Amino acid sequence: MTIAKELAALADPEYRDFQAKLVPTVSPERILGVRTPELRKFARGLAKRRPDEARAFVTSPMHELYDEMNLHGELIGLLAQTSQEAFDMLDAFLPHVDNWATCDLIKVPAFKRDLPAVLEKIRTWCSAGAPDTATVGVPDPATEYVVRFGVVQLMTLFLDDAFEPDQLSIVARINRPEYYINMARAWYFSYALVKQPEATLPLFEARPIALDAWTHNKSLQKARESRRITPDQKAYLQSLKAK
Repeated sequence: MTIAKELAALADPEYRDFQAKLVPTVSPERILGVRTPELRKFARGLAKRRPDEARAFVTSPMHELYDEMNLHGELIGLLAQTSQEAFDMLDAFLPHVDNWATCDLIKVPAFKRDLPAVLEKIRTWCSAGAPDTATVGVPDPATEYVVRFGVVQLMTLFLDDAFEPDQLSIVARINRPEYYINMARAWYFSYALVKQPEATLPLFEARPIALDAWTHNKSLQKARESRRITPDQKAYLQSLKAK
């Protein structure tokens, strides 16, 4: 039985319809509807009991089915023993990702053992496909989820003990039009406002504003939704909204 058929046996048609609404960049015909807990259980079993087959699966950077792409993302985290091995797998895979959900589900435990190298790689991911002002000034569309992945990893791994104020500039300097990149930027800054307010607030207090207006205001909105800040703090963040 192929992996695609094994995934199809785990599929939930009702969940497929729900998932299709969440990932509008993916054709519904490509979605089987495997729920995340079932997908992760299957990925763990494949990596543990059929490692050769799992590694063969991730040698292909793209797959026909959305659920196969999600499985690939899960397997990267399970198979990569070092950060460099993960970098190699991700650099082959991320340019083929076509939706935010596949991008965001990837978790790489090996990253926590080598944070300095990961931070440098995040800088590379976040600057991937930047518009070339010497030519047409259009970003490379194949790097949309490469950039988003870099932002999400910076948010996940570097907003607590590993935080340094200059990391904020990695995300602030991104200049891309794609919605799913800028939504990730706003998500990052909203968490930064909550977790690292002393370093982050000056970026939002600056006038003229340091970020584009959409990301500035969306970051403040999402930060105000947090239960970790007081009503007075929420009111102050509201006062920083760009007109």
